[in-house]
Amino acid sequence: MKHIILGFCLLLNAFLFAQEKFTIRGTIKDVKNGETLFGASVFLKGTTNGSMTNEYGFYSITAPKGNYTLVVSYLGYEEMSKEIKLTLDQTLNFEVKELSTELDEIIITAEEPERVSIKKPQMSVSKLNASTIKQIPAVLGEVDVVKAIQMLPGVTNGGEGTAGFNVRGGAVDQNLVLLDEAIIYNTSHFFGFFSVFNTDAIKDVKLYKGDIPSKFGGRVSSVLDVRQKDGNSKQFGLTGGIGLISSRLAAEAPIFKDKGSFLVAGRASYAHLFLPAFEDLKDDKISFYDLNLKTNYELNKNNRIYLSGYFGRDVFDLSKIVKNRYGNASGNLRWNHVFNDKLFSNLSLIYSKYDYQIILDFIKLDWKANIKNYNLKYDFGYYVNEKLKLDFGFSGILYNLNPGEVKPTSESSPINYLKLEQKRAFESGIYVSAEQKITNRLTAQYGLRFSRFSRLGGQNITNYQNNQPVVYNDVLGIYEEGETSGETFFKKSESIKTFNNLEPRLGLSYQLNEVSSVKMSYTRAAQYLHLLSNTSAVTPLDVWAPSGKYIKPQLSNQYAVGYYKNFRDNKYSLEVETYFKTVKNRIDYVDGSNLIGTNTIETEILNGEMRAYGLEVLLRKNKGKFTGWFAYTLSKAEQRTLGGAAGGPGINNGNWYNTPYDRTHDISITGIYKLNDKWSFSGNFAFQTGRPVTYPNGQYQYEGLSIASYSGRNESRLPSYHRLDISATYRPNNKPDKRWKGEWVFGLYNVYNRKNAASISFLQNSDTGRNEATRTAIFGLIPSVTYNFKF
Repeated sequence: MKHIILGFCLLLNAFLFAQEKFTIRGTIKDVKNGETLFGASVFLKGTTNGSMTNEYGFYSITAPKGNYTLVVSYLGYEEMSKEIKLTLDQTLNFEVKELSTELDEIIITAEEPERVSIKKPQMSVSKLNASTIKQIPAVLGEVDVVKAIQMLPGVTNGGEGTAGFNVRGGAVDQNLVLLDEAIIYNTSHFFGFFSVFNTDAIKDVKLYKGDIPSKFGGRVSSVLDVRQKDGNSKQFGLTGGIGLISSRLAAEAPIFKDKGSFLVAGRASYAHLFLPAFEDLKDDKISFYDLNLKTNYELNKNNRIYLSGYFGRDVFDLSKIVKNRYGNASGNLRWNHVFNDKLFSNLSLIYSKYDYQIILDFIKLDWKANIKNYNLKYDFGYYVNEKLKLDFGFSGILYNLNPGEVKPTSESSPINYLKLEQKRAFESGIYVSAEQKITNRLTAQYGLRFSRFSRLGGQNITNYQNNQPVVYNDVLGIYEEGETSGETFFKKSESIKTFNNLEPRLGLSYQLNEVSSVKMSYTRAAQYLHLLSNTSAVTPLDVWAPSGKYIKPQLSNQYAVGYYKNFRDNKYSLEVETYFKTVKNRIDYVDGSNLIGTNTIETEILNGEMRAYGLEVLLRKNKGKFTGWFAYTLSKAEQRTLGGAAGGPGINNGNWYNTPYDRTHDISITGIYKLNDKWSFSGNFAFQTGRPVTYPNGQYQYEGLSIASYSGRNESRLPSYHRLDISATYRPNNKPDKRWKGEWVFGLYNVYNRKNAASISFLQNSDTGRNEATRTAIFGLIPSVTYNFKF
């Protein structure tokens, strides 16, 4: 296969080159720790020839024979230049130095250098590095990747304290979350108060809200691509922090005579140690921990292997009545290979698993479920010439979904043993994409992905009369399970249902002048896995289901147009985007549905459609003692579910209704101020329109009981959400020559003690008989103090 690929590339190369040209290639690293830099700009001064480093710090530039000045630029680092004589192909590796030697001090919102971002056709993407994330105030003093991206336009949360996120009106399951390429199915710790990403182990984060590159597939809303550090290849180092709720420690060092490095990072909470001090909580236990591992080894200058892994766990025991365990585990073995000056490849073998367990002692029930996958992917990057770069590759994912196994925990339990049918599926994809400079002002990024999904056999499939799992009962006015007509058994070697989809992607960038540009994009994506939940936040009881005979894949089309401008010598930048997105086959649950413990999940849902549109504004200050950004989103997200083959009026009488993630207005303000070498301050303010909910609008009496009637689906809203957080960082010993560097971070979350409503419940007062609304709020004012260190 290697020879076929090389042959194809050589033929293409011969066709495209008409004059004598040569190629410079290499890697860009941090001089202090040897970490490769993703998104560094490498260009030939005075020309339009340039490149950006990929996820592994690799770049390649092709230009005509001649003398040039090669410039290496990366935000937060000193710019480097080198005079070169381009008369032959050559390898040039660079190590660049941070502008500051202080503890994790990069006072910039991390995006590619502006001279590149204006020209590149990629839009609807946000990038953050770990140092920026660490400066944003967070709940309980724990800095967090997911909380940080929620401060960006187009991104909202599912409610107070949740670690899930929603992008442009999409649901949580419509986000593809990757940690070193491994799929993470649940991003939450501590029931949403923290995310699974330990910032001590994270190098950079990219969120694609639209214009998703062709190499990504399987989700219709966004891709969150999180990369772990490779490990310090220069010297041994320790980083960590001690907080009120949890502590962290990460160790990294070179190995194998500096031909490799490793990273080990751990984090654990100890809130449960303080619970016995409270009489009502002495029998409770709430804790989490996680572990990040990564190592790499350079076989030779063209080959490097990586091994990374993650393991996290949550434990929740409530007065020995309810016990809950859930967590993620993943691993990735990767091989980077440089074929020649123009062709780079990455082969990955990936494992991912998410499992959850709930034990209800009061009814003697033990329920376990999990989802796991095995993924093989091979990606190539081919730098054809100074105007064209190709990316292509393929992947295959084998899914095993165990919806649940229910066991009685004692002989006196009223629960019967039940094991739901295990589901299997295989998803494959092949893609090609190109980034091409059409003119000096116009650049295009276009590609095509072909995806194929097969729901595999090895189980019985229920048949329904007229192929209708759900039917409408005209007498009762409700949806109910369709009449069954036996079962069909499919062997493991058989396919129950197969879907094929073409997913084109297109992006265009037209540079108006040196400091501004307009961009537009179109993305079509297919999603074959569905998260079935009638709650708005990520919980460990959510059920994942594959597409199949009765559940169709979701298909999205997203259109976006944007204007981008840098001004005052790149001190400020402005991004304005508008988008329109449609999703076919978006499922929703029928009223009174039971999503847990059923083999016939198709009888609880109806197919529908979704649409979302909005305007996003991001104004940033990138330089100076005061940096930060202002983000505003005006948006609408709606869903419509008709009766279809099931008949009846559909959900909400077939009318459009708000999705649970619709937020009309979303404002985020983030500021970071460096007073001097010892003190810096940061703060953020967030405002969001209240989350849509369904409230009762009346009641009636039936056999002495008061029965509530409800308004249309998601017709009402919770009160508006807003809060202010501030923090101060003190660095007592930040001299450059000191090996040990420490800092104290003092924070106040929700400064003015806003009681934001997580939910509102309606109950009848047993004494007065009157109906009452009760607001549930999770957080008030929360102070925190954390000590971070680096050695």
